[in-house]
Amino acid sequence: MSADGPDPVNPRTGPHPMRIGLLVNPIAGLGGAVGLKGTDGPGTVAEALARGAEPHAGERTRRAFERLASRVPGTVVHAAAGALGAEWLNGLDLDVRPVPTGAPTGTARDTRRAAEALADANLIVFSGGDGTARDVTGCLGPHNGVLGIPCGVKMHSGVFAISPEAAGALLADLVTAPDRIGWDDAAEVMDIDEETLRKGRLAPRLFGHARVPVARRFMQASKGGPATPAADALAGAARDVVDGMEPGVLYVIGPGTSAGAVLTALGEAPTLLGIDAVRDGHVVARDANAATLEELAATGPVRIVLGVTGQQGFLLGRGNQQISPALIAHAGRDDLIVLATEDKLAALAQPCLWVDTGDPKLDEQLAGYLRVKTGRGRETMMRIGAS
Repeated sequence: MSADGPDPVNPRTGPHPMRIGLLVNPIAGLGGAVGLKGTDGPGTVAEALARGAEPHAGERTRRAFERLASRVPGTVVHAAAGALGAEWLNGLDLDVRPVPTGAPTGTARDTRRAAEALADANLIVFSGGDGTARDVTGCLGPHNGVLGIPCGVKMHSGVFAISPEAAGALLADLVTAPDRIGWDDAAEVMDIDEETLRKGRLAPRLFGHARVPVARRFMQASKGGPATPAADALAGAARDVVDGMEPGVLYVIGPGTSAGAVLTALGEAPTLLGIDAVRDGHVVARDANAATLEELAATGPVRIVLGVTGQQGFLLGRGNQQISPALIAHAGRDDLIVLATEDKLAALAQPCLWVDTGDPKLDEQLAGYLRVKTGRGRETMMRIGAS
């Protein structure tokens, strides 16, 4: 029952339609492309904007609900009012019902108030990252399902779809055939202390569990913790990369232990969860943002060195948003250099690697097979899936 009366019966869903709530954290992911590793904490939003960051959570929300509208037009969506939800659905073939949540403050308080206002929904869809997931689930009861549209920098939790389009497709399935979708009441909600991360120390923490739909082809797994070190294998793979470096080529080194092993092989210390760049054996940028990388790449060829997120299998779009769609397109799939141990690949939730660049057409272009370096002279062929 809504304030406007009973929800209309959708002929495609029967007399008990899924009640969907939507809230958007409009600043989610703002610090990613400019190298701030998140937007939690005082002053980080202003700093991100000063560095030229552009918000994208609203656009990614719209992409998800465009998919829902195309498959199940007229679906009722109870959305937090204004930029916290309803604004991003304007013009879509959906029955959008704005829910007042009070004057926006530009803080996490907005997310919590919106979640509380939508607490009678069967499923609350939110756009954000791990911090938003933590704020949303902290306000809900065990009967509320959640589904995250990935928009943040940190997305280690097991509550996110693999892309906005995957979120929209899953929503359509939940609306049209809810009895076919199972539920997991113990999806992990993780977060990392950003201030500690900026000081060079990774401090992940389990905040709780959430109820999420079970759909392996649409949902990402929780990010696995550090596996038993496979230093020899990574060092060998990294040495292969260094030995194959060509003069004049810009090598963009992604975050994480695997990609960072390349810098270690060069005798340099990698930036923790940041992006470094190397040309002719020398570091030319440390903890670089998207604009810096694009400027460096404009003068010649570029190759991108990446690791694989544990269990999830993401190459792009999780913690490395500084590597922009323009830079990725400049390199192309053939110039992605991926390092991962055989154990990490074997432990993936799905036998596939994923990309979520922010550009669906680019994601499709990257789909296909590539070789993953797993040790000195060792490679494994893996498929990149278009999410």
